[in-house]
Amino acid sequence: MWEFTSPRTIVFGEGSLEFLKELDGKRAFIVAGRSVKRLGVVDRVTCLLSEAGFRTEVFDEVEPEPSLDTITRAAEAATRFQPDIIVGLGGGSSMDAAKAIWAAYERPDIPVEAINPLEKMGLRAKARLVCIPTTSGSGSEANWGTLVTDLEGRVKMEIASKELVPDIVISDPELPGMMPPQLAADTGMDALAHAVEAYVSQWHNDFSDAVAVKAIQMIFTYLPESCATGSLEAREKVQNAATMAGMAIGNSHVGAAHAMAHSLGAVFKLPHGNIVGIFLPHAIEFNAGTASDRFGDIARAIGIPFEQPGDAGRELAKAVRGLMGTIGQVLSIKELGVSEDEFLGQIDGLVERAAQSSCTLTNPRNLSVEEYRELFLKAFEG
Repeated sequence: MWEFTSPRTIVFGEGSLEFLKELDGKRAFIVAGRSVKRLGVVDRVTCLLSEAGFRTEVFDEVEPEPSLDTITRAAEAATRFQPDIIVGLGGGSSMDAAKAIWAAYERPDIPVEAINPLEKMGLRAKARLVCIPTTSGSGSEANWGTLVTDLEGRVKMEIASKELVPDIVISDPELPGMMPPQLAADTGMDALAHAVEAYVSQWHNDFSDAVAVKAIQMIFTYLPESCATGSLEAREKVQNAATMAGMAIGNSHVGAAHAMAHSLGAVFKLPHGNIVGIFLPHAIEFNAGTASDRFGDIARAIGIPFEQPGDAGRELAKAVRGLMGTIGQVLSIKELGVSEDEFLGQIDGLVERAAQSSCTLTNPRNLSVEEYRELFLKAFEG
């Protein structure tokens, strides 16, 4: 038996932010990062909510890869304010943080790190969750997972509960339209990795397949233009694809590329979209034999020719590297400024964290610790 989960309402297209004026409630707690604040987006959202009759409070201290300490401080602020709406405004970090803050606000008796799909929390007794993405990659606005970093243990905690799916998503293309080309490229590769890994996941299903394939098609079509010109149409299409890819992983999960990216990102604090893009073609090649039919579907959907079924994954990996070259992404970890000594000094921990990741469970091909080590070493050199 399968259960497809998604936000109840997705508002998209130009002018979508105006939907904030249609919300009902009295107090809105806005969760964001400093960069979104500097761009004036927080002020704009606050103004629209005020027009709807809300009192607002802003927590704008979310860092990239939000920490458990940040979640705790924000949840304490929310408890003092007592909102009936929590707004996650920004990229994946802000929306992930908003989910965790929401859970901690509603259920302070459950430690954030203990949240899991099997325990009923009874969320929405106090507040609803609204997510407004300003980048086009994480898909956090459309799924029931969140990543919180344990700084002491240097590990990304993969927290999930179907109750964490946002109630409302507002996807206004003007917001990702503000992204610089590098951020558009990083986040676009994250969305592509979501869609590809969701399609070949051991938990894939008819509904996740549909949104995953469409997302892949749109990203290959529109991401180069989104990075090169920043056209509103291209940014809107990639944003819609990112949300669909988020729905896909929320209903099928990801694989080895994400397991490695979560591990590396927790240690070296590198942009997630950038590093998951580096790992993606390596994971595709590793899985090529096991998931040849699935990779064949993807190749045909984006017009990549191949002769034998086993060739589809290898040709897709080449196409991914070609796309990365077009949008100016590096193809190796060392090109991100990580020295060989630093990397090799952490390799045992990186491999261990990846092997223990929930993403490993749904990868189409089982991985041993040594196979993970080999993939990490290949990705370092590119």
